[in-house]
Amino acid sequence: MAVLLAGMVGTATSEAKVQLPQILSDHLVLQQKSDANLWGKAAPSSKVSVKTTWGDEEYSVKSDGEGNWKLSVKTPAAGYTPYSITISDKDGSVTLSDILVGEVWLCGGQSNMEMPLDGFGSCPVEGALEEVALSGQYRDKIRLVKIPKTGSETPQETVEGTWQVSSPETAGWFTAVGWHFAKMLNAVLDVPVGLVSCNWGGSAVESWLPKEVVYSYPENTLPSGQYASKREPDGWYHYHSPIIMYNGMLYPIRNYTLKGFLWYQGETNAGFPQYYAQRLATMVKVWRDLWGQGDLPFYEVELAPYVYGGDGTSGARIREAQRKAVDLIPNSGIITTNDLVYPYEYDQIHPCRKKEVGQRLSYLALNQTYGMGYFPFEGPRFKDYEIRGNEIEISFFNDENGFSPWREIVGFEVAGEDRVFYPAEVRKGAGWKNLVVKSDKVPAPVAVRYCFRDFQIGNLTGRRGLPVVPFRTDSW
Repeated sequence: MAVLLAGMVGTATSEAKVQLPQILSDHLVLQQKSDANLWGKAAPSSKVSVKTTWGDEEYSVKSDGEGNWKLSVKTPAAGYTPYSITISDKDGSVTLSDILVGEVWLCGGQSNMEMPLDGFGSCPVEGALEEVALSGQYRDKIRLVKIPKTGSETPQETVEGTWQVSSPETAGWFTAVGWHFAKMLNAVLDVPVGLVSCNWGGSAVESWLPKEVVYSYPENTLPSGQYASKREPDGWYHYHSPIIMYNGMLYPIRNYTLKGFLWYQGETNAGFPQYYAQRLATMVKVWRDLWGQGDLPFYEVELAPYVYGGDGTSGARIREAQRKAVDLIPNSGIITTNDLVYPYEYDQIHPCRKKEVGQRLSYLALNQTYGMGYFPFEGPRFKDYEIRGNEIEISFFNDENGFSPWREIVGFEVAGEDRVFYPAEVRKGAGWKNLVVKSDKVPAPVAVRYCFRDFQIGNLTGRRGLPVVPFRTDSW
């Protein structure tokens, strides 16, 4: 088993042989009520002992001939009491301090998940200054480990990245989406939340898959256009390169016990929407098999409106593919964001409203993972339609409380056999639940769409203000 010692840490005695991956550091958050993995290097073929301050049990395992070892410890219920763990072999010991037990989620994807509270150049995060200023209040409530951008042609055993507590000095580079997800989770569950931020701006779904999977796809269907990794002029890996992030960033942390995955990605795959759903489903299966924790929850963020070019529907088609993936992936879900941009952000791939994105992910998790069914996480979603002369009546799932606003609804379009879409007038149907749409320019409509464009901000919501999910009835 190849090991990069640069990614290992070991302190406490100068002779200590015990070495831990950097993700096992002071201030870490362990998943509550789990068999949480610990692993590392020690003297070859020696006994490794582990003692925690939350229990009396001593755990032990024998390292293999190369010194590799792994074991799991039973964690208690979540709380704000700091613990420590001491790991020792015949040559010395290492103690991890200020450990919390809570809920641990991995934040994966590309730049909109990576985007920190400090924002990117010319791309601020709304409300971030206050979030950073007050972040010290969450020192024992939200913690994060950032896995740095690390590409590799082969799977690695270690990667850099240590746990950080929330403070004005550190929170600015915390993932903004993850931060707001964690804040709401902490507020509702009253437990510490740990975030494993593992993402790379511009990455494709194929970047997070192993070689044997990616090489089974036709080369010309990859966003990079080639199996081989690409390099920038300075030698740095190009972000479209396949497999390198799986090898260099994800594989090394596969032993870290999680509660679930959050995923915000798809922009780079917008040119190949027809392949995305199945490839994302494959990625989730690969990840779940790698972690060995069963069907861990996998929650997506629907891509925000953005002008991709072409015929004006590239973004709509990749968002549609994201939803198709949910149908293929057990224990998964997706949140809608087509109302979370400002008109001036039509050509801004990094919209600033990350607070609502993180909060909606938390509502999804609270409902689906934590059993709080009273938290709605999805607005009205297309169910069926019926053509009645020059009108189309549409019915929806999640229509319990009707719709808002009552008038000036935008985003609906209808088309006839000529497949030319025109903006539609909208009125409420029977019982204020169905909607009726029509256009004077389409006397015989055959199809209806809602916000099925690259950039079309929706203003129609349902229960508790959650937006209507974009849809189309045609397959053109």
